[in-house]
Amino acid sequence: MRAHRSIVSFAGVPVLILTLLGSTRASGEEPAKDLPSLKQMSLELANEIAWNALKACRKRAFQVAVAVMDRGGRTQVLLRDQLAGPHTLQVSQGKALTALSFRASTSRLAEETAPGTPIAGLRSVEGLVMVGGGLLVEAQGQIVGAIGVSGAAGPANDEACAKAGIDSVMDRLMLP
Repeated sequence: MRAHRSIVSFAGVPVLILTLLGSTRASGEEPAKDLPSLKQMSLELANEIAWNALKACRKRAFQVAVAVMDRGGRTQVLLRDQLAGPHTLQVSQGKALTALSFRASTSRLAEETAPGTPIAGLRSVEGLVMVGGGLLVEAQGQIVGAIGVSGAAGPANDEACAKAGIDSVMDRLMLP
């Protein structure tokens, strides 16, 4: 490997630039994947997860909102039952985004950020919702999105409906 040195001036300050020529890989090391292949959740799959979560809540007489986001935190599906409160749209999206951001269920995050814990301050970050009802959607170990449910009688019920939505398509999430 050859090195080339240059001194240039940046804002009047000399800066040493070291350019390495040749491979940066150690011998015998596998080539890095510069463009990794990532799984993406289709709109159809996201819609099915959302509808099945909403139906699971309806069976238990809960009127809820359901948000399903893709791996990048963009909302793919947003549903609100007729009698779900107006706040449930924002809360369901917040739960899905929080689960994605921390790569964890929001019920777990609720426990870990409880008052008096070292990371309790995270509860005050705008947009984060540290209340049960947000779950990751994973396909073969890769996070492909998240679901958030809001409006059932308590966070455990929100999470149960979210889980039902994911479970309804589990066979498709396991496919290669």
